[in-house]
Amino acid sequence: MHEEIASAVARAAEPDERGLAKLRGQNKLTARERIDLLVDPGSFVEDALLANNQAEGLPADGVVTGHGTIDGVPAVIVANDPMVKAGSWGARTVEKMVRASEAALAEQVPIVWLVDSAGARLTDQVQLFPGRRGAGRIFYNQVRLSGQVPQVCCLFGPSAAGGAYIPSFCDIVFMVDGNASMYLGSPRMAEMVVGEITTLEEMGGARMHVSQSGCADNLAADDADAIDQARAYLTYFPRTWKEQPPVYEAAEPETPLTIDTVPADERVPFDMHTVIDGIVDAESFFEIKPLFARELIVGLARLDGHPVGIVANNSAHLAGTLFVDSADKAARFIWLCDAFNIPLVFLADVPGFMIGSAVERQGIIRHGAKMVTAVSEATVPKVSVVVRKAYGAGLYAMSGPAFAPEATIALPTARIAVMGPEAAVNAVFANKIAAIDDDGEREAFVAEQRSIYESDVDLLRLASELVIDAIIQPEQLRADLIRRIANARNKERHFATRRHGVPPV
Repeated sequence: MHEEIASAVARAAEPDERGLAKLRGQNKLTARERIDLLVDPGSFVEDALLANNQAEGLPADGVVTGHGTIDGVPAVIVANDPMVKAGSWGARTVEKMVRASEAALAEQVPIVWLVDSAGARLTDQVQLFPGRRGAGRIFYNQVRLSGQVPQVCCLFGPSAAGGAYIPSFCDIVFMVDGNASMYLGSPRMAEMVVGEITTLEEMGGARMHVSQSGCADNLAADDADAIDQARAYLTYFPRTWKEQPPVYEAAEPETPLTIDTVPADERVPFDMHTVIDGIVDAESFFEIKPLFARELIVGLARLDGHPVGIVANNSAHLAGTLFVDSADKAARFIWLCDAFNIPLVFLADVPGFMIGSAVERQGIIRHGAKMVTAVSEATVPKVSVVVRKAYGAGLYAMSGPAFAPEATIALPTARIAVMGPEAAVNAVFANKIAAIDDDGEREAFVAEQRSIYESDVDLLRLASELVIDAIIQPEQLRADLIRRIANARNKERHFATRRHGVPPV
């Protein structure tokens, strides 16, 4: 019996030589190599190694599950084994994944999904698909886990059909460029069912998802890079929603913010990353969805050693205007930070939401309302910094004064108004301007009305009316933010008594 057990363990734990050669040809690691890179050395304890050991060619039934620590923090790990029937799901595979997600719920620890799976085995569909402990239970548990503990997905290969929902329910998805894919139906199925001829990369590849669909967040160069990013991401989060984020040694910014960082002319585009780098601790900014909806920057950083979330308009791309995708990107990130007690810093340089028939057909109103909902519901400390312009509903979306920020701060370059002066003068006086024949007279009239409009929204007047709480020089902004967030760290957090809202999605 001892020999039989040892043989079964060996079959489950040792890589198949032919499968290993195929993986290496794809520049992939094995499931256990991925786990070894993710967890602290010697910390992994595997569960159900001998699942399906009576079946030929199904070691561990194609998925490795267990517990380990990541930078000392306990976590549950689920890793598909692509050497076992392409990582496909059988009945025992699903049961192991259900048990792993239940363990994360019971123990209140993060869960990391290392995904590389061709989807369900149709031969096992009755056992794995419809029942109370079928594949649907995995997704049910993921929804229960949402906002309780961090859920991270590294996607190394395919995530097909129903299996594609595992990444979708995670807080963040890292996809390996060239290898990872995610789709509900394969290109062959798309051709059969809807007559579309396409490629796997076009329909579900990593670059498509991180830049166009938004279903994935960050691109990775290879397996090791995806795991490195996952480990780095988790350093900003507490183990559970009931705890505070970890605190690290503070570091000064890479390049201090100065009066020259932000162009005074609001029509001159500039990269808001320079402002972020001038505020946060050096090398601490972890951008999320950097290739998707680039008019808005979101990411995690450290401010005096404390994790914060950054939401920033970027005029270097589409003038920083808010579109459907950028509103969605912001809303989800704000919900993420609020769930795990991470304060938010908004950096506004926004002309407002995009207008026109195209975005109206896309539902810009409900998507914009979703972002405003997320801003409203967030009870973590929030500080809104008007870097340059904050026009129209853009001010609301960037947590303006009406949305309970700890403070609304303005840099000397800031402007707050319903719209910019050129648009405002044209909106009010379009007919009168058109009626003036003399060019000089027309220009003088426009200049006079613009001056009147600008004086009406002058920064000092806004401060006098308590619209803004402070006008801060760029050199003082970091220190001011540190103090304000520290003061609000222990505030009472309550928004409304209810089961949940009905968000405009």
